[in-house]
Amino acid sequence: MSDITCRIEGRAGRITLNRPKALNALTWDMCLEIERALTAWAGDPVVKLLIIDGLPCEKAFCAGGDLAEMYATGSAGDYCYGRRFWQDEYRMNAALFNFPKPVVTFLHGIVMGGGVGVGCHGSHRIVCDDTRVAMPETKVGLVPDVGGSLILARAPGRLGEYLGVTSARMGPGDAIHAGFADYYIPRERWLSLIDTLVETGDWEAVDRSATPAPAAKLAEIQAEVDDLFGGETLRDIVNLLAATDSDFARSALKAMDGNSPISMACAVELIHRTRLKDTIEGALDLEYRFTSRAMEKGDFLEGIRAIIIDKDNAPNWRHAGPGAVPPAEVSAMFRPLGADALTL
Repeated sequence: MSDITCRIEGRAGRITLNRPKALNALTWDMCLEIERALTAWAGDPVVKLLIIDGLPCEKAFCAGGDLAEMYATGSAGDYCYGRRFWQDEYRMNAALFNFPKPVVTFLHGIVMGGGVGVGCHGSHRIVCDDTRVAMPETKVGLVPDVGGSLILARAPGRLGEYLGVTSARMGPGDAIHAGFADYYIPRERWLSLIDTLVETGDWEAVDRSATPAPAAKLAEIQAEVDDLFGGETLRDIVNLLAATDSDFARSALKAMDGNSPISMACAVELIHRTRLKDTIEGALDLEYRFTSRAMEKGDFLEGIRAIIIDKDNAPNWRHAGPGAVPPAEVSAMFRPLGADALTL
């Protein structure tokens, strides 16, 4: 059985992720298959819109990328495999973002990391009650990538910094509030809506099916987030959180406690720089500057070992804590790559 199926049904190009045992985690081949479909359908007059789902997996739209092979090759000193994977994945992310037709994505269950890159760059992003969206990359020694840094940079106020360093999960209302989704539609209506989209190619059917979203918890803490996550650097943010006597400040520090210090420091810098660029190309270029160095200069291999391979959840990070990351190291992770720069 294929890990992904790309086909034309009626008036729609359909992409279905189909790795239920792996929570639809993206493989390299899946990224390439999506890109081939986008290229073929962009100019096809039969295809009026694109539909992306992961419904064969009950628990997840897509839980991220398949990182085991990256760990195996990177641990052996081969950093080229990971760099090539990220290059191809990011090129696919840009193609999705820039696809010239409506892209309807059905985001159920877990939507994290690489799943954001496939599901959250569409024009009609649908969530339901069990949707949980997150950018948890700092937990494994990366930064929010796959174009996710652009969504974080565009989120209201300082929510981008908060979500990027704490890895907080968003329910359906939060995902819409933060700009990761557009519509709330109960899951029991999805199959009927897909049938309508396939038959008619009328993307306005999504608008007609939408209902009011649940309340956004992020909206309730927006003011505190803006006050406490507005620092120029991670150290500024941590110092202010530590000096603030509030339940929110304490919970934020606790959420950050186990994440990679250099990844969190670089996530803050990445979101700030991306906010100035405000393009998918600029976001992916900055992300790739970090990820291409993450195995050799960052915490990525140790994070994967601790969280995914050995599962001891006891990573030995390069730095003792958020305040121990020198600014020069953060800058070094974002230096231009010259001839090795990402090409889209």
